[in-house]
Amino acid sequence: MATNESISIFSSASLAVEYVDSLLPENPLQEPFKNAWNYMLNNYTKFQIATWGSLIVHEVLYFLFCLPGFLFQFIPYMKKYKIQKDKPETWENQWKCFKVLLFNHFCIQLPLICGTYYFTEYFSIPYDWETMPRWYMLLARCFGCAVIEDTWHYFLHRLLHHKRIYKYIHKIHHEFQAPFGMEAEYAHPLETIILGTGFFIGIMLLCDHVILLWAWVTVRLIETIDVHSGYDIPLNPLNLIPFYAGSRHHDFHHMNFIGNYASTFTWWDRIFGTDSQFNAYNEKMKKVEKKSE
Repeated sequence: MATNESISIFSSASLAVEYVDSLLPENPLQEPFKNAWNYMLNNYTKFQIATWGSLIVHEVLYFLFCLPGFLFQFIPYMKKYKIQKDKPETWENQWKCFKVLLFNHFCIQLPLICGTYYFTEYFSIPYDWETMPRWYMLLARCFGCAVIEDTWHYFLHRLLHHKRIYKYIHKIHHEFQAPFGMEAEYAHPLETIILGTGFFIGIMLLCDHVILLWAWVTVRLIETIDVHSGYDIPLNPLNLIPFYAGSRHHDFHHMNFIGNYASTFTWWDRIFGTDSQFNAYNEKMKKVEKKSE
């Protein structure tokens, strides 16, 4: 009975979204995107698309999304939004981070990306334009992937902070007490694999088209670079997402090496009370701000 009611609710919600979508004006970018997508299919093999295409998407988007935070350090106006104002970025740290990123991206992540093609072939994941899901279904599946990844990240990240193993793996990611965007994937190779597994679980469960791979990569990179940015921008649209953790949440984790273990949402930290120190810190800062007014 409950299952039937749930199906009915989801069906009604889907119909409502479809109706709203039908009222929206036609996307002017859809036709160029369709032409580009079909050109890609006609000129490259599935292996090239799944492997080299995925690598290019990841590399271009990663450093593109890092660019605003990188430029902020040169803009005096943005300094007021930096969370840890007493710990500015340094060229030495950024260069060190960049070198480790190149190693992780091409020696750890690329071999994993090579498995994408075989995954799509084994599960008959389509590439064609005709079966590409609508934008709202794509968003829904990305949200599902985010929930799954966040759950995996919370428990495995918390485990990596155990005193018996912390210094061997996760300590590398905490070398920079004040995080910056490019540091999002700065980690021990084992951590890249352990926490990165959460990224692939959602894909394995929810993927119905190769476009989801790239959409989910995009969403995940936006999120992880944002929470590592070191800046709390008031007009950040991501802060409108319910239960979104944000940069302050994760910055506190880097500042104190404890609590706030989730990657995207706040519910697991709330359920297990691992955000208590963060909440106490926020209350303290509010009192300080009131006194200074």
